[in-house]
Amino acid sequence: MLRNVVVIGSGPAGLTAALYAARANLNPLVIEGLEAGGQLMLTTLVENWPGYRDGIMGPDLMGEMRAQAERFGAEILRGHVTAVDMQSTPFKVTTSDASYESRTLIIATGATARLLGLASERSLLGHGVSTCATCDGYFFRGKPIAVVGGGDTAMEEAIFLTRFASSVTVIHRRDTLRASKVMQVKAFANPKITFEWNAEVEDMTDVSRGEVDGVSIRNLVTGERKVIPVEGIFVAIGHTPNTSLFKGQLEMDANGYLITHSGSKTSIPGVFACGDVQDHVYRQAVTAAGSGCMAAIDAEKYLEGVPQHLGKTTETMNDELRTMK
Repeated sequence: MLRNVVVIGSGPAGLTAALYAARANLNPLVIEGLEAGGQLMLTTLVENWPGYRDGIMGPDLMGEMRAQAERFGAEILRGHVTAVDMQSTPFKVTTSDASYESRTLIIATGATARLLGLASERSLLGHGVSTCATCDGYFFRGKPIAVVGGGDTAMEEAIFLTRFASSVTVIHRRDTLRASKVMQVKAFANPKITFEWNAEVEDMTDVSRGEVDGVSIRNLVTGERKVIPVEGIFVAIGHTPNTSLFKGQLEMDANGYLITHSGSKTSIPGVFACGDVQDHVYRQAVTAAGSGCMAAIDAEKYLEGVPQHLGKTTETMNDELRTMK
């Protein structure tokens, strides 16, 4: 069966795209992926989603979005995409169980926050451990917290978190920051920020209580170990866009994020991208959802044959108009 729209990914971007495509009577197929529901499945209370003044739990929000998309006719498939062929149309999407052909593709595979790899980190994720200061900083008003990392992202998060936290301890593996000079100057000048240099995080406590009360570090030069009492730990060592399937087929930036233009269009007509897979700046659920809406509308216009959605330039369209006269 030839599909009109296949959506790869089921976070806020993918499910919003599915909702809009379903309401346009395009009968979209959504392939969930390994992390069904995206990063919100790892969060607890979401207080910055419009319309929920008292907040909503991340998994509950994704469950509501999924049910809403299904209500309008989206088909959601549990599975993981193993290959995508965009060399010709219809596009071919392969999972471990089957293959699907589609006139358009919407890529919403997201980005994965890099973690330290500690068992305690995974256990406490969403319970005092976070990868997003903008999302969770508000919960740490008047509390001591730690930020792990030394790049621009870590400094941006540390500076932002000083609005809420009583103190911010930056833990970095080296004795100098990798952040840009302007970010370093701002961080060093902030009286709430202190630094633990040449330090490696060995553990996060307390898993048994289900909440953060400290971070255990080891000095890589002296071998000295100590525990810093904190109530929140923000891991800010970067994100990895989930774009390995598309290498060599779609245009990407130096960090592997898909490049989009004129909305959600990628370098291949008929293929659209939305959410964190193409956004390394905002990385918010609400902006991901907005871009999912854009992708679905762009896909609908492409299927309708609207010229500017077919990958044609203004010059090409003007040439065609002159030929028709």
